[in-house]
Amino acid sequence: MRLDVITIFPEYLEPLRHALLGKAIEQGILEVGVHDLRAWATDVHKSVDDTPYGGGPGMVMKPSVWGPALDDVATGDRPGTSLESALPHRNVIGIHDRTGAAEEDAPGAGPAKPLLIVPTPAGKPFTQAMARSWSQEDHIVFACGRYEGIDQRVVDNACERYRVEEVSIGDYVLIGGEVAVLVIAEAIVRLIPGVLGNARSHQEDSFSDGLLEGPSYTKPQVWRGLEVPEVLRSGNHAKVDRWRRDQALLRTAQRRPELIEQLRESGGLSAADEEVLRG
Repeated sequence: MRLDVITIFPEYLEPLRHALLGKAIEQGILEVGVHDLRAWATDVHKSVDDTPYGGGPGMVMKPSVWGPALDDVATGDRPGTSLESALPHRNVIGIHDRTGAAEEDAPGAGPAKPLLIVPTPAGKPFTQAMARSWSQEDHIVFACGRYEGIDQRVVDNACERYRVEEVSIGDYVLIGGEVAVLVIAEAIVRLIPGVLGNARSHQEDSFSDGLLEGPSYTKPQVWRGLEVPEVLRSGNHAKVDRWRRDQALLRTAQRRPELIEQLRESGGLSAADEEVLRG
């Protein structure tokens, strides 16, 4: 997979070369390019924003800068920096086998358009299902807005070269899109085959089955008077699986009851599940 990020603060994306993402870069599973939007500014001050039409506070990012930037990154003309892994990792493997993209290339057709993700509070809520789907993409481009956002014409025009998704990571407003990119990129990349050592690590994530993940425990068996639940020490895998399902149901009912209702409406709850929820 190739990730390209366009931003006016390239240094903000430094975390993309650390931890598991850095390991994925080192293994050849992931390429990351970071591009300074000001490289496409044409005036002496390298300005990327201007006052909004219709008046109002703040500034709006200019289409005359964003348009050429997105054009170039879409075609592979990338005057930016390719990130390298921050630290060497063990167990280096080859590039992962592609498991299928969200939009496969049809016979005789050109390659699929890259996916453009624009973080914005006005976007669709980002979900685990989106992360899972986008983990199969070949090329994702992130556009990091600032100030009052990017001129809407940029997003509208980008549909000629990209499949565009405007996405929100929550019902709050950030200073810029960079933090959201770090969140979305990490959620996507960890699902690429070969990034996590154990596939079950993401198969049992919160939201993978519509529920929040239940509690986890490790050694020691007793810590400050609190003991690991006996069932987890029983060696009975069927009972352990049932206990984990029960704990996930109870936690979800307490913290995100709307998810329980969604599962109930879709037929995702068994009779045993319903009994647990009734207490």
